[in-house]
Amino acid sequence: MTSPLSAADRHTGDSNDQGPSAGRLRAVAGFARSEAGHAAILGLVGASMITFGGFGSGSVRREDPLLEALHLSWLRFGHGLILSTILVWVGVLLMIAAWVRLGRCTLRGTTTLHELRWVVPVWTAPLLLAVPMFSRDAYSYLAQGALLRDGFDPYAVGPVANPGILLDNVSNVWTTTTAPYGPIFLLLGQGITSITGDNVIAGTMLLRLTMLPGLALTMWAVPHLARQLGGNQATALWLAVLNPLVLIHLIGGVHNEMLMVGLMTAGIALVLERRHVAGIAVVAVGVAIKATAGVALPFLVWIWMIHERDRAVAEGRTPPAPLVLFAKTAGAGLAVFAAVFAAASAIAGVGIGWLTALSGSAKIINWLSLPTIMAHIVTVSTSWFTGLRLGPVLEVTRAISAVALVVILVAVWWRFRRTPREAVMGILIALVAIVVLSPAALPWYYSWPLAVAAGFALSTTTLMILVGLSTWLMLVFQPDGSIGLYTLVHVLLATFAAIVAAKSLVTVDPLRLRSTPAVADAADTRSGAGAAPGRD
Repeated sequence: MTSPLSAADRHTGDSNDQGPSAGRLRAVAGFARSEAGHAAILGLVGASMITFGGFGSGSVRREDPLLEALHLSWLRFGHGLILSTILVWVGVLLMIAAWVRLGRCTLRGTTTLHELRWVVPVWTAPLLLAVPMFSRDAYSYLAQGALLRDGFDPYAVGPVANPGILLDNVSNVWTTTTAPYGPIFLLLGQGITSITGDNVIAGTMLLRLTMLPGLALTMWAVPHLARQLGGNQATALWLAVLNPLVLIHLIGGVHNEMLMVGLMTAGIALVLERRHVAGIAVVAVGVAIKATAGVALPFLVWIWMIHERDRAVAEGRTPPAPLVLFAKTAGAGLAVFAAVFAAASAIAGVGIGWLTALSGSAKIINWLSLPTIMAHIVTVSTSWFTGLRLGPVLEVTRAISAVALVVILVAVWWRFRRTPREAVMGILIALVAIVVLSPAALPWYYSWPLAVAAGFALSTTTLMILVGLSTWLMLVFQPDGSIGLYTLVHVLLATFAAIVAAKSLVTVDPLRLRSTPAVADAADTRSGAGAAPGRD
């Protein structure tokens, strides 16, 4: 890893005479003058604009006396709302532009993993002060935590059972919905609301701080995955952590995906590094945040089996029969998971009623889910003849997709079992299948497979596609959490921006606005992130 001091030494050659502090300061100054440093500053400006604009156009409280006390309530109405909305969108575009620019530097190997790690807190810091952005889920989290605090069972009743200020800010669609999250996340919500009471602002800020360990775990785990899977560590961090889709939605939007993804990727990395019990325990904690992390567990059994078999061979022993080995590793893994989950449930004083609440996502209807797309196509194409309505057709397409999902998950689990790399690829495919085939999908759901995919060696073309997809997903929701997918102009503008962002990864001026467009060095990018050595 390149240290700030050694970076300064490269530029000055005499930092030892001035002391390490002076060398670090010169290293920071040198980085700030570089292309990657300019991108970092641009992203900081974008994040700051998002934070300030969010006070007016974000997912603000329905009644916010703090804004009135600060004389900023004008940002929520009329011209103030227009101005704050413009600030948010310009900030988002600046962060995307900065991210793509950092991507070009990363592919060329002109920035290091160490430098990228320092950009993460720089971009994250302004978002810690923002109102919830692009989603109102934070208010639901607080209301569900208050239910447990006040003696209710969040798996039996929705926030409507506990009237108050917290309930007033929950989206109407979720007021009667029981909690679909695990016991550890409910315990976090209970602890936060016990400390902050019904103070929405303090609760939101503290809730956001509880997401930071997930960010730190992802920052640690993704480069470890890349080292095990053959990817480039710097590129992996750039793609899965610095991605505006991740930072703006998971930190700015205060989503528990940040914790779940961090725990899941850390658990996978630990198992790949032969720390099997610790890895499965960490993933089990992730499941106790959100059930999606559990998808990794069956594939981790294959990795554990392979390691046990290889160890027996290395020690000159005959490996146990595959069925015996599977029974041993699967049994041990199940015991670890059961112990962690049972302890969490006992401490929270709740059962497993959250599993039935997972169906609550069916209330979400948007074009990000394949069953919804299929239902819309059927109803539109047959409306002239049959008069079918969306609701009944959606039930059928969701049922078909559910069956297809089960078949795919089982097939993928069995198919990708021969090597640790194959098993992780199976986790990736399973996560993509869940996002696409589930009854509903939201933009931040794509952070699940993205974190795993970043560990593999990805071609430049693949990275361009992921940049375009991430950009499009970042832009198709409104700052207040409403859906922009049903506004044609919004979708077209998001698509245009996504195409430009994808091309900008390899071309400095994809719109040819300059007289002599500059093109990234083909020798640096044609082999993709997997071949780009980078510096770490």
